[in-house]
Amino acid sequence: MTNDFENILQKVGKGNAFGEKVTLVAATKTRTAEEINRAIAAGVGDIGENKVQEFCAKYDLVQGARRHFIGRLQRNKVKYLIGKTFLVQSVDRDELADEIARLSEKAGISSDVLIEINVGQEASKGGYPLSEGMMALKRLSRMPALRVKGFMAMLPPTDDGEMLVPLCKQMRTLFEQARGDFQGIEYLSMGMSGDWELCIEHGSNMVRLGTALFGTRNTQA
Repeated sequence: MTNDFENILQKVGKGNAFGEKVTLVAATKTRTAEEINRAIAAGVGDIGENKVQEFCAKYDLVQGARRHFIGRLQRNKVKYLIGKTFLVQSVDRDELADEIARLSEKAGISSDVLIEINVGQEASKGGYPLSEGMMALKRLSRMPALRVKGFMAMLPPTDDGEMLVPLCKQMRTLFEQARGDFQGIEYLSMGMSGDWELCIEHGSNMVRLGTALFGTRNTQA
């Protein structure tokens, strides 16, 4: 864990600019079960994996945290996550939502998800366009055994915070609109290691931090 670990926990614990509790999700891609368990023992309550294979490999080795899936998800791998996640944050298309709903209903459970929004209109990222966020929410909310709990976004990588502020505000506006029109909307997951403080300042109530917590990632894993 990094030297800033305790400082990050304290800052996140103060909540966001809207007086809301902020949930810290430790992004655990390539991290060992030992590293993750140390983070949980130090106060991390939520962990998120990017790859289904890693999610499954670590599942029985890590204890005491809520599990999130935060990466690109293929439909044929949904079956490995059903009943094991607190949130699937990366629902970026109707076909994926439909598969999660179908398998959840078959298993006799409901799955909680976030709708991924491509707020920066980046060709390299999945997600619904911002302008389609409410329409996607309306469609997905009608699917059986699926509970939409809010939105997730990844901001464009840049050191120009002023460029990101309008995107944060647009996501917060979408979140507020959704919360006004639908029950159960709780989370705006926005903010990673390079921009999490800015995102909290502008209304995110869930951040996904990897490098900021654990240090440089092992890219050989």
